[in-house]
Amino acid sequence: MRDVLQSIAMLSSQKNTYPRNGKSLLKKIIASGLAIAGLSSAAHAQQSAIPPRGTEQIPISVRNRPEPMINVSRDSQYAQIAQEVEVLERQQSLLRRVVRLVAPTVVHIEAIKEEPASEKNTGRSREPKKIEEAGSGVLVLINQSTVILTNRHVIHGAELQSIRVETSEGALLSPKKVLEDPSTDIAVIEIDQIPLPNGKIADSRILDIGDFVFAVGSPFGLNHSVSYGIVSAKGRRNLELGSKAIVFQDFIQTDAAINPGNSGGPLMNMRGEVVGINTAIASNSGGNEGIGFAIPINIAMNVATQLVERGEVQRSYLGVSVERAFNATATNEAGAPPPKGAFVKVIKANSPAALAGLRYGDVILEFDGTPVDNDEHLVQLVGLTNQRAPVDVIVLRDRQQYKFNIQLVPLPQSN
Repeated sequence: MRDVLQSIAMLSSQKNTYPRNGKSLLKKIIASGLAIAGLSSAAHAQQSAIPPRGTEQIPISVRNRPEPMINVSRDSQYAQIAQEVEVLERQQSLLRRVVRLVAPTVVHIEAIKEEPASEKNTGRSREPKKIEEAGSGVLVLINQSTVILTNRHVIHGAELQSIRVETSEGALLSPKKVLEDPSTDIAVIEIDQIPLPNGKIADSRILDIGDFVFAVGSPFGLNHSVSYGIVSAKGRRNLELGSKAIVFQDFIQTDAAINPGNSGGPLMNMRGEVVGINTAIASNSGGNEGIGFAIPINIAMNVATQLVERGEVQRSYLGVSVERAFNATATNEAGAPPPKGAFVKVIKANSPAALAGLRYGDVILEFDGTPVDNDEHLVQLVGLTNQRAPVDVIVLRDRQQYKFNIQLVPLPQSN
């Protein structure tokens, strides 16, 4: 140890000179120092390269030191973010383009109605109160004429001169005639034939749960507002709506925001095609709570076409009675899903079903391309189908499926 210290002292004192044996002396000093510490030079090199796991001591100042920052200007960072956002913006631009395309086909509707008079406790009647209903509509082409398709409850009870229709550009349209169907809550407003864009109609049967949709309307009078969402469910029936007259129900459910004033406006797919007519909401507050309902456009257009052509809706007739108990859950085994389809228990004589060859015991699985859920669903489907063209009906008979082509007829008038 003394030799080492003397050697160190000698090197430090010789500031301007370096002995010939300086390198060997330096190696001797380092080797001697490591020997004092009980380590060989090889062991020291190994320990320096790979410290024993869990034994290294890292100073706090090193542990808390942040990762080295890349010296990039703020403008460069903004440029990098912009490049990454371009993909998202391309998707968003599609919705913007579609909304701009369809906006001219949507109209704002205001209808001034008289609230029914009532008698007070004094027995004297008060003056009728004027109320204003705001809603929406969509321009569609029926029999080469442009009409407004909307909900009946938007304009029902209003005189023709008390209905105000405004386009997206603020132009006023003059209603000429109003046609209504209370059983579906569909109405048609006939207008003067001037050059106007018409909504493109989709096939609502191919709409599926999870599809993106958007609603255009006048929520709380804010005309031409757009909301966005998905199809939450299909085939919603037996809803307790404000009007008990709406007996034919097969609603699309959506979480796109629908509020008072959206009624009558279109529900559209991402292609800009009309898939439904917004009609009702389920809400405890009276406003949007994520559950809105729209009439499938296939049903709405069928009703509207009949209103324009005949002035009324003529229901179709198949000529079968179906077994309600067939779909009752109580008849199923525990844990088994209820059976699908409608069990035929009666075939009416000379009816379309009898002429096509349907029999007692057949289970109608599909009607006009739509799977039949139960007996009530079949009644809805038949009543909402036009009699213009034959429909395909698929039945289950003796564990085999058969297809029948049936020409429906108008529902016979009951005496």
